[in-house]
Amino acid sequence: MQEQTKHYINFSQYFNDWLYSDTGYYSNYKTIGKEGDFYTAVSTSSFFGGSIGKKIVSLIEDGQLPTNSTIVEVGAHHGYLLADIIQFIYTLKPSLLDTLDFAIVERYPHLQAAQKQYFKNSFGDAVKITHYDDISDFKAKNAIIVANEIFDAFSCELVYTNKENTLQKAVVHNNNITWQDLDNSQKDLSLQNICTKYKITKGEISLGFNQFATNLSSNIGNFDFITFDYGDKYPRNDFSARIYHNHDVFPIFKDNLELDKLYQNSDITYDVHFDYLIDCFKEAGIENVTYTTQLKALVEFGIIELLDMLLKNSSEENYIREANKAKTLLTPTGMGDRFKMAHFRKRI
Repeated sequence: MQEQTKHYINFSQYFNDWLYSDTGYYSNYKTIGKEGDFYTAVSTSSFFGGSIGKKIVSLIEDGQLPTNSTIVEVGAHHGYLLADIIQFIYTLKPSLLDTLDFAIVERYPHLQAAQKQYFKNSFGDAVKITHYDDISDFKAKNAIIVANEIFDAFSCELVYTNKENTLQKAVVHNNNITWQDLDNSQKDLSLQNICTKYKITKGEISLGFNQFATNLSSNIGNFDFITFDYGDKYPRNDFSARIYHNHDVFPIFKDNLELDKLYQNSDITYDVHFDYLIDCFKEAGIENVTYTTQLKALVEFGIIELLDMLLKNSSEENYIREANKAKTLLTPTGMGDRFKMAHFRKRI
């Protein structure tokens, strides 16, 4: 009888509360990099944003989008990526700063304040940033949207096919994960359909991809969307959900893992299933232009040419330092192949 009184929640709610509740991991400012729990491409090298900036200049010069487009970053954290993009655009084609608009989608007021201060310190009054609380609030005729590691932070469900060949979902009580059979609710039927379509027997099912793509398609006339994240096109049929704390990585089903101590005090994430992401965008009428590794994307965007420019216009010492940072972005055994880039496009 006592067992029946327990309150179980779906793993997706647990995941969302871990990161985004009033006491969640992202509710207070978190450092990224050496002093934080993890590194990102943005914290590794400014040439990550610089390469995206070069790609944006190419898109405009090729006539893909007009010079008065809005560049918007989703989930900008401190604002380093968009600032790097702006700095390199200024270096490559300074006249664009007179015509482009810049925006950030950020849900937390304290992060918006930190971003505004960072841009004030970096650019004075030369660059104006407009903030939006949610992607559904952003509307434009023409835009270039960029995002780094956002889809791995969308809520997800965990599914598992047991020995009886029954598909189950994870539920949580007091930071303990257990399993329940799927029911006949619309949400569980949707999980079943996704698992059937992609032949998933074990792993994470992301939530919110469809709504995100629909918001973009409904609110923006013409756009290119460039996003980087870790994952692959095909489901692993294994659990990739893991926790980052002080640069240590803990698989979520690690033996003797103390979830109660890590809950909301560390980052939780998982690999992105890019086939599913691409299909969600396709259903919203958005074309997938390119899907490739971060290594190939950054080389195509022009990171080598940018480093050559640095060598010609800076000291050898500075070049070596920046080249070594950029190498981390490109190394096949590191970020270069582990991270993927998806480039989406919509035209009317």
